[in-house]
Amino acid sequence: MSLLVLENAGLSFGDRDIFTELDLRVSEGERIGLVGANGSGKSTLLKVMGSSQALDKGKLQVSRGARIGYLPQDIELSSDLSLRDYVLSSVPGRAQLDEDLAACEKELEETTEKGGDDDLMMELATRLSEMHERVDHFERFYSEHEAMRILGGLGFETSDRDRGIGEFSGGWKMRAVLAALLFQQPDLMLLDEPTNHLDMPSVSWFSEFLKRYKRSFILISHDREFLNEQISKVVSFEVEGVRSYRGDYEAYKKQRVEEAEILANKAENLAREREHMQKFIDRFRAQANKAAAVQSRVKALAKMDDVERYQERRIMRFHFASVERTVNEVVRVSELAKNYDDVEVFKEVNLTVKRGEKIGIIGPNGAGKTTLLRIMAGELAATSGATKVGNKVEVGYYAQHHADTLHRESTVFEEVQRAGKGASPSRVRSVLGAFLFSGDDVDKPVSVLSGGERARVALARLLIRPGHLLLMDEPTNHLDLESSESLAQALSEFEGTLIFVSHNRSLIRTLATTIWNVEDGGVESYGGTLDEYMHSCRLRLESAGEGQGEAAVPTAVSFVPKAELARAQSISNKKEDDQARKRREADARKHRAKVIGPLEKKVASTESRIAEMEDVQAERSSKLADPSVYEDAELRNELLDAFQKGATKLAELNSRWEHQLEELEIAQAKFQED
Repeated sequence: MSLLVLENAGLSFGDRDIFTELDLRVSEGERIGLVGANGSGKSTLLKVMGSSQALDKGKLQVSRGARIGYLPQDIELSSDLSLRDYVLSSVPGRAQLDEDLAACEKELEETTEKGGDDDLMMELATRLSEMHERVDHFERFYSEHEAMRILGGLGFETSDRDRGIGEFSGGWKMRAVLAALLFQQPDLMLLDEPTNHLDMPSVSWFSEFLKRYKRSFILISHDREFLNEQISKVVSFEVEGVRSYRGDYEAYKKQRVEEAEILANKAENLAREREHMQKFIDRFRAQANKAAAVQSRVKALAKMDDVERYQERRIMRFHFASVERTVNEVVRVSELAKNYDDVEVFKEVNLTVKRGEKIGIIGPNGAGKTTLLRIMAGELAATSGATKVGNKVEVGYYAQHHADTLHRESTVFEEVQRAGKGASPSRVRSVLGAFLFSGDDVDKPVSVLSGGERARVALARLLIRPGHLLLMDEPTNHLDLESSESLAQALSEFEGTLIFVSHNRSLIRTLATTIWNVEDGGVESYGGTLDEYMHSCRLRLESAGEGQGEAAVPTAVSFVPKAELARAQSISNKKEDDQARKRREADARKHRAKVIGPLEKKVASTESRIAEMEDVQAERSSKLADPSVYEDAELRNELLDAFQKGATKLAELNSRWEHQLEELEIAQAKFQED
């Protein structure tokens, strides 16, 4: 079944066509990755599907009753609600249902007291029964427990739940909107770079959530690994139009290569055929006895179609110029501490950065990653301690919120020329060309650029004078996937020193030779790649039960992919003594039976009582729907009273079940940790 259909859709901005004659179907359960260059129209297409952008021509059809949820890249969220209430109230129809239920109960009570019309009372009782079923549906599928689970997975603390939405920063507001969207469980989710404001643990949780999601979604992401984990179909903005491909991103890239080969072969074959025909025509044009054959070939040649050659999409292509050799110790951080009022971000941090290192900074949101980078860039003062940059080391800084560092009234050319400090106009245009700004594009004011275009301007500003030490905060946010990988390639060849913050696993794997994990007020420095660091985390997790304690294991282990954890587990298990392992497993089973067993029995018992009560209520509802019941006032009142009491009891049992289930899940989680 198709949830959404675009037929002959067209949209233009000024004299530029975003898409024309677009036909696209989104079916139930489809997991689609939307790819294409920055500015090609990916976000605009999502806006059309989310009904926030009208088409110029064609039509958009949404299946009757289908719910569509849309997460844009940028939001403006203002609300007086608390975080908890914002998420809970986001489900369409819940607030109205509560009001309608209260009104119906009141009307039925008043009608019963007055001994009103039997038909009206039967109608009200039936309506009340239906409403209770709908309330039960909401409680089953949109429970507060589920909302809190989602908020926890996205990184919110328990203490955040009753804070007003307005108290949160822009990134956390975006997480709140994402939490509300996931809680709603729409039939089709439209996700525009949903991981931009998530840290690695949250990305890992979100990835697992999407893998279990049974409904449809369309995803834009610059993270190749994340995209490959989630999608089974690619819709791509290509030079020749919007195309669809089955499979994940890797399969799409392979199919594009095959397409290029097929089109090239067809074009070559067609060219040879044209050449042979033309030679025949030229050779026998003057011979009367060949006139018919010549005319036949002339007509055939005129009718032959051109084979459209595969067209490569323009991608950012750039490289860093050679940099002068600097002192060996590029940066030294000594006894560094930073507080915001009473909040201690980190204390007594000591770090050394050597020439040529490429350091990836990871850690949960709020731990201080950006703060550390800003202090090193000289944009933020430390509370105490010192950061010393090596003699004659020039620092280049790319801020996470790059839009805030650009002059909106300047043109693209002026903004990059200013950063170039005397660079010639031809040098500025050359750099801008590498970042896909050419012709009149360089004269556009920054204020009219898209998020991806502003990111490219900020990168061009950095490239024209990169310095010896690059500090980069989430450099791939707002870039398309291919541009992200092009940036990664250029940075891997950069001869200077690089320190960067990112949640993009592909980028960290490509670049980082050292990992800094910022967590719990400190910075752990690990001299190795991301994979080596995750393996180290896994080994520490394994040994945590042997005396080191949970505090020895960093949060970073929470984003280790399952396959890699499994490999580390296998290595660890081979080193174990089998008998000792079996004893531990036996002890674990006993502990589980003692602690978790009773809780499981409680949950099962309550579920059984709920099922029995639902059967009884269904029987009462059926009787209340029988007109003959209303001929006996005593029986009618007895049934109505029993039905209302049963509804109250059922609500109490559902509440008890949710509490017991939460206790069980907490116990299970603690058992897994232990």
